[in-house]
Amino acid sequence: MLDKVRELVASREILLNWVGREFKVRYSQSVLGVAWALLQPLSMMVITTIVFSIFLKVPSRDIPYPVFVYSGLLLWMYFSNTLSTATPSVADNYTLVSKVYFPREILPLSFVFVGIVDFLIATSIFVVLLLIYQIHIGAAVLLVPLIILIQSALILGISLILGALNVFYRDIRFVLPLLVQLWMYLSPIFYPTDIVPEAFRPFYFLNPMATLIDAFRRVIFFNQMPDWPYFGFAALVSFLILLVGYRYFKRVERQFADLI
Repeated sequence: MLDKVRELVASREILLNWVGREFKVRYSQSVLGVAWALLQPLSMMVITTIVFSIFLKVPSRDIPYPVFVYSGLLLWMYFSNTLSTATPSVADNYTLVSKVYFPREILPLSFVFVGIVDFLIATSIFVVLLLIYQIHIGAAVLLVPLIILIQSALILGISLILGALNVFYRDIRFVLPLLVQLWMYLSPIFYPTDIVPEAFRPFYFLNPMATLIDAFRRVIFFNQMPDWPYFGFAALVSFLILLVGYRYFKRVERQFADLI
């Protein structure tokens, strides 16, 4: 296992080049370029604000709903967009995988890094919203990198599992959008965790994304620490999924060239 990690580290130039390639492919032929990384969460914010705040009157813990929902969309877009692009990455590059040797995990991993770049771009709008609504940021915001690190581990672990499975079962890429959509409504993107009945919260927070979004809002809006028991569980689950996903990916990658 450690030998595989060392090999990946030694191949970091390939990874960086692949990240640059994917970023250019995604935006170079687009009229709006990187603005798409801003338009997606921004348009979702506008629509969900109208539906959930104006029509349905969903509470937002005294936080202006546009900035409240954008905070959830920031993490969710990183999660869902990366899964949708990383899952087919191995199968989509069948020519390269079948003819050239390199650590195959570079393919899904590169989309995690591209997702982080998109996340940082979209964060610029979030900063503007915080200034517009005059939301004070405290020292707890220093925990944001830890939250993103845990989320990245979760995303990479799931991407490795689904990326490998997609080579064997091509319908994975068609099932994924449905699973992501269901997962979205089980996460507190459009509503606060306060409205989840107390009796159901231990089960609700089995979802790591629910805990991470809740922690993100706590440290930014309320200058509070995360709910450490749930946060610790989310971190444990995320890194466990990463470990299992990496081991599984490396175990089956020898079969990729024969199947794609």
